[in-house]
Amino acid sequence: MKALPADDPRSFAAQASVHCAYCDGSYSPEGFPGVELQVHNSWLFFPFHRCYLYFFERILGSLIGDPSFAIPFWNWDAPDGMRMPAMYTDRSSQLFDPRRDGRHAPPKLIDLDYSGREPRFTDNQQIDHNLRVMYRQMVSLSPTPSLFFGSAYRAGDEPNQGPGPVENIPHGPVHIWCGDPNQPGREDMGNFYSSGNDPLFYAHHANIDRMWSVWKGLDARRHTDLTDPDWLGASFLFYDETPKLVRIRVRDVLDTGVLRYRYQDVPLPWRAARPTVTAAATRRADSLLTPAAQAADAKKAGKLPITLEEAASVAVKRPVAARRSKAEKASREEVLVIDGIEVDRDVAAKFDVFVNAEDHAAVGSGGRELAGSFVNVPHRHGHGHGKKGRGIKTTLRLALNEQLEDLKAEGDESVEVILVPRQGKGKVKVGGVRIELMH
Repeated sequence: MKALPADDPRSFAAQASVHCAYCDGSYSPEGFPGVELQVHNSWLFFPFHRCYLYFFERILGSLIGDPSFAIPFWNWDAPDGMRMPAMYTDRSSQLFDPRRDGRHAPPKLIDLDYSGREPRFTDNQQIDHNLRVMYRQMVSLSPTPSLFFGSAYRAGDEPNQGPGPVENIPHGPVHIWCGDPNQPGREDMGNFYSSGNDPLFYAHHANIDRMWSVWKGLDARRHTDLTDPDWLGASFLFYDETPKLVRIRVRDVLDTGVLRYRYQDVPLPWRAARPTVTAAATRRADSLLTPAAQAADAKKAGKLPITLEEAASVAVKRPVAARRSKAEKASREEVLVIDGIEVDRDVAAKFDVFVNAEDHAAVGSGGRELAGSFVNVPHRHGHGHGKKGRGIKTTLRLALNEQLEDLKAEGDESVEVILVPRQGKGKVKVGGVRIELMH
């Protein structure tokens, strides 16, 4: 097949630039010239990347003369897929990218919770850890559409309203795990502006897109697409295979069958990997009920806002003072909200959030005390749109219903929240922590 010139919108270089353009300040929303458009850290994350893959796949199929061509997905959520696929690691293949982390070539198992440090796990431990990560992100933290997709992001809003669980993990850590640590910004995969230059990016995001389909199949009653007209009407511009500039809306891509593809039905071993509780967590939950513990935690609460240079603990009052019925919990999720998160957009950062963990360092890889994590994948900003400054400000929302049940903390007036920096220590600021009820 003859190579396309770089200025052809169907070329690999041009297609790689599409991702950069939509996440690094190239565009402003129509009617809001002073505001940056950002497709990450909000409810646009899933539909944008589905649209992106859709047109990329159509272009490839047209160029090779095979309209049935389909992008393969890298199913890092199952043990057999937890290594970089061999077709992408063959140095003689055009799918190989030299700007990857050489330490993570096969047979190295991926760490879906990667924080810049190599875990000290055996292969079996790593697999178990990854499966528990997947359960937490896909089941515990994604009970409703508003939580799964991420925070609402409407025309005129500042970007980075808040990511959904899957965008945080495993999406973010897989990016950083693949990127080359010897490059200034962990290019290619480790930085949003450059990640489209690695063919592995498309297999990674095909599996992210698959997670959207899988999630809907886990609970057909509760796991539905959003119905908000602002989400359904959000649109993006892409070049198709002709090449012609076309507009596509979120409502157009909700049914993958209409887009002429469906994902292979493969096992989901993480569905049986519910995290477990340590004995230390149970003791801590009991101690929270004592006046002395409540007084001590109230004193800790004065630390916020804080720059996360080390672990920080804060007592957070719950919006309900008694154990709720099953129906009440089904109608309104108790959600831990960590807001005012500020970080330089060029910094790879991660912090973990624990609830009622007497000793967070002793919590195992499947510890139920881990409520969730925040991850920032670096993305350079050099296009000149939006407000000055290199920082982002966002919010993390973590569902608590299932975790409070497991920790036997449903009757507590407050819980202890511990924020533990894992990557980018001293470079992340947290403004506040609260618990609210959310539909």
